[in-house]
Amino acid sequence: MMQSQETSMTITSAPIERYAPPNDENTIPIVFVVDDDVSIRESLESLIRCAGWRTAAFASAQEFLAHPRAHIPGCLVLDVSMPGLTGLDLQKRIAGDRFELPIIFISGNGDVPTTVQAMKAGAQEFLTKPFNDEILLAAIRSAIEHSSTALGRESEVRALRARYASLTTRERQVMALVVSGLLNKQVGGELGISEITVKAHRGKVMEKMSAGSLPDLVKMAARLRLPPPANSSVVRRPSDLYPDSSRRVMAGSV
Repeated sequence: MMQSQETSMTITSAPIERYAPPNDENTIPIVFVVDDDVSIRESLESLIRCAGWRTAAFASAQEFLAHPRAHIPGCLVLDVSMPGLTGLDLQKRIAGDRFELPIIFISGNGDVPTTVQAMKAGAQEFLTKPFNDEILLAAIRSAIEHSSTALGRESEVRALRARYASLTTRERQVMALVVSGLLNKQVGGELGISEITVKAHRGKVMEKMSAGSLPDLVKMAARLRLPPPANSSVVRRPSDLYPDSSRRVMAGSV
């Protein structure tokens, strides 16, 4: 049970469900702790390690920002009130850069406006001291699952970008026109090439992008956020062709 900022945290007598780490220690999720109270940091580190995760603790937001970014599942347990950069300040700093790092706020003064501000800005959880250890551990487990999912999606997008980078300039032109709704004959007219040549390029695009169908290719284009083809008067948007699929793609559920 978390006591207060003036006292250390004692681990509850209930058995703690341990995380089963893989063989490679570098892939074990890491929980970052940022709190200016040394007793709180040490107690949280002990609890987190006991649960089977790695941990790294910092006395200030500045120290955390100076630490190298870890591209593995994890989360940030962050105190709200700290000298210098506050927890909310740090949340703003990393909002656009650390998409894979959910934040669990902890605070001795959980006033409603602060809680609402943190949650609206995307915090995973907001816990008020004192809190039960298992409540924190459950929040960490959930945050790590979110982190793992986010990293998995980012990895898929990186692979997709690599496949797109392997296309020739002409293949990219063909792909852009095809996913915009043009038929092979129309694509040929736009590019000044024969329909047979378009079919050949289209086949290469499907092969290199590992697309099983045109809807698959449309989804890939949406995930890559490719710009519409320039100077085409008959182009339709992918969402006009496959509205349901395109909406799901843009929502990040594909």
